[in-house]
Amino acid sequence: MTARLLVSRSAAFRRFLESILAPPAGRDEIDRQVAAIIRAVRGGGDRALISLTAKYDRVRLTRARLRVAKSALVAARRDLAPAERRALELAARRIAQFHRRTLAHSFHYRDRSGMRLGQLVSPIQRVGIYVPGGQGAYPSSLLMNAIPARVAGVREIVMVSPPSPAGDNPAVLAAAEIAGVDEFYRVGGAQAVAALAYGTASIRPVDKIVGPGNAWVQAAKRMVYGTVDIDKMAGPSEVMVIADRAANPDWIAADLIAQAEHGSGDESAILLTPSRALAEKVAAAIDVALADLPRAAAVRRVLKGRSALVIVEDLAEAFSIANRVAPEHLELELEHPRRWLGRVEAAGAVFLGAMSPAPLGDYLAGPNHVLPTGGSARFASPLGAYDFLKRTSIIEGSAGALKRLGPAVARLARMEGFEGHARAVEIRSAPKGRARKR
Repeated sequence: MTARLLVSRSAAFRRFLESILAPPAGRDEIDRQVAAIIRAVRGGGDRALISLTAKYDRVRLTRARLRVAKSALVAARRDLAPAERRALELAARRIAQFHRRTLAHSFHYRDRSGMRLGQLVSPIQRVGIYVPGGQGAYPSSLLMNAIPARVAGVREIVMVSPPSPAGDNPAVLAAAEIAGVDEFYRVGGAQAVAALAYGTASIRPVDKIVGPGNAWVQAAKRMVYGTVDIDKMAGPSEVMVIADRAANPDWIAADLIAQAEHGSGDESAILLTPSRALAEKVAAAIDVALADLPRAAAVRRVLKGRSALVIVEDLAEAFSIANRVAPEHLELELEHPRRWLGRVEAAGAVFLGAMSPAPLGDYLAGPNHVLPTGGSARFASPLGAYDFLKRTSIIEGSAGALKRLGPAVARLARMEGFEGHARAVEIRSAPKGRARKR
């Protein structure tokens, strides 16, 4: 049996849960390497990008080939197989439709004191999106990052993605054209994040960097935060399934495998069920499914690591565990899943019912597949159009408002020891423009 079975009240499960909740190891060494890469890009610019791409991606570029020509994007969309192009365009439409509903809007109002208050909501002007690549191709990730930015009104969308020795992937190029990417550079890893943050001769700096990537990419995003904004720290894929005895074991096995096959080996796939019979059937179904799965070896690595089929006391305990883990994807394979939605306190995305597998959300349901991982769903949200908006407070006072509110402002300022603050308010209502003495 490939999958491990655990009982929630056992010491083995407690050790497993502690390992799931523990922070990832090896961060200090990764940080050291990433800091060196960032220094190299800040000092060497394009020359460093080309050298680091040759070292890490085994692709030799010239400065002229760093940027993908716009004509290549247009041609890729035109030449892509019609069925594939239609699938990308369908996904793009559905993503845009969903994210338009998430937009915040500017507002203003006049309060009882006569002061006019409001908030100006405006798009970030220039955004960098990181799309994983190299040995894989992820047009869906491109759409999920670029389209919400476009919906929000971002003026310039700059994409970076590691090149492959096999050349540009046509589906990725076509997706970039469909999503409205303005600039596309053949560079990845921590060096791409550094280029977006600090700029080179070929790549102008951006205001925000979003998108998933490996541990080096995430470390680089964390290190450049403050120079630019970032979306979140995205880790390996996670799925947790809560199922009752009526659930289909073959379907659950397929869903666990789907998130485990990404390939890093650090993914997590967990089943929580009060039914031992179901857990055993899922274990058997996993073995059958892996017999002819192309990425079976990668899935087996995950199932031996951060994965388990857990027999819980009841569904209430299952939700308690789920809320501690705060998984990226939470599937409720329950007879009446909507009745249990109120029990969910922390999850990146919730999939209700047997007809809602996580891959539906990975590609074209509409909500974003860039989700909080590693327990960060306790405080973080999915990537959305709102991530590409900034807010500016608007305050318009008046003589009447200062008359009503000024004394309280001055009193609060003096409570904190700021006499200058108090006088800046009082001078506007004092006779002949002079602040009253206290």
